[in-house]
Amino acid sequence: MSENFDAVDIIRAKRDQRELSGEQIAWTIDAYTRGVIADEQMAALAMAILLNGMDRREISDWTAAMIASGERMDFSTLSRPTSDKHSTGGVGDKITLPLAPLVAACGVAVPQLSGRGLGHTGGTLDKLEAIPGWQADLSNEDMLAQLEDIGAVICAAGAGLAPADKRLYALRDVTGTVEAIPLIASSIMSKKIAEGTGALVLDVKVGSGAFMKDAEQAGELARTMVGLGTDAGVRTVALLTDMSTPLGLTAGNALEVRESVEVLAGGGPSDVVELTVALAREMLVAAGVEDVDPADALADGRAMDVWRAMISAQGGDPDADLPVARETQQITADADGVLTTLDALQVGVAAWRLGAGRARKEDPVQAGAGVEMHAKPGDTVTAGQPLLTLHTDTPERFARAQESLEGAWEISAASTAHSPAPLIIDRVSAD
Repeated sequence: MSENFDAVDIIRAKRDQRELSGEQIAWTIDAYTRGVIADEQMAALAMAILLNGMDRREISDWTAAMIASGERMDFSTLSRPTSDKHSTGGVGDKITLPLAPLVAACGVAVPQLSGRGLGHTGGTLDKLEAIPGWQADLSNEDMLAQLEDIGAVICAAGAGLAPADKRLYALRDVTGTVEAIPLIASSIMSKKIAEGTGALVLDVKVGSGAFMKDAEQAGELARTMVGLGTDAGVRTVALLTDMSTPLGLTAGNALEVRESVEVLAGGGPSDVVELTVALAREMLVAAGVEDVDPADALADGRAMDVWRAMISAQGGDPDADLPVARETQQITADADGVLTTLDALQVGVAAWRLGAGRARKEDPVQAGAGVEMHAKPGDTVTAGQPLLTLHTDTPERFARAQESLEGAWEISAASTAHSPAPLIIDRVSAD
């Protein structure tokens, strides 16, 4: 078969800071998917993109080519509009769990395709699999039926969505090109656009526990993704949110499910409630529903009803006891005063080392493992009071988890004024 382009010419073009045409980009993704472009050639192109960037038209064409490598879902037959949310990941980020049923309770369907955790960031599917019987894998037909009947689905993405992204992501992971903003944005947005949602809200995390630790870079990523969604006809909004401190009071799978249920019951940590409601409002407005306050659906139990129905529909028992780790160990405050810092990355690494996360995609996780926090920045503490509780089934993990927490918190004199960082840093939209 005669090829329209040559991979080396395309690599040279981007190496020399030239724009790639739409035809060149479409051929590149297709040829890589077919195996015509070798991994080492795509690695060279990815590095050239990391170093020299792409303009908005190039990124849009790259994303469209990724989408064209697979199937597209269609929710146009549903009796209600659709809206989805994507988080760039963090520590204690269980927001999807209460958010999906909350938005569904307000009349908008939520087709939430989620993933698993890797490293210090947790995965939504790992959390939900702590619920006895719950299944992550659904056919497209079952997903559509559940959206019509219940209004919310949280499940694994099918292999047919943007298959080119799976190959390219694995390559980026081992070639030092994960941080390329055009490739991050197209990876996320190709799957979300192919998913077929009518509206999308992005939660772009910023801080030590986030993928993007720099606010300026996070803002660039947010603007790029909003532009890609807008170009594809998906109403897209992004919130930049703080991830210097873990969200809520838990980091770990069953621990976070338990906390999410507390939120759905009208309680839970204030930061989790604040972000859940803020994202719900954005999702509803993006879907054209502006006369509903999601806070009401938390208070009156409608969101909890959807949660129970959603879990049951996927084989889970919403009334079952959640797994509990066999061993716990407490870490206590070493002084009186005000807790001024609790580093998200260090807490996330501790949870990972306790067994809540994985180093490789094929690694198992412990459902009950993780870190429970008894204070957050701004709280007054006294020497000797519990600050953290570590949970694991394998107590030999405690030592390394404690190592990762060295210097993770600071306690200042009670007279020192301290205001925690605002949770929502900025909002990016196409308007």
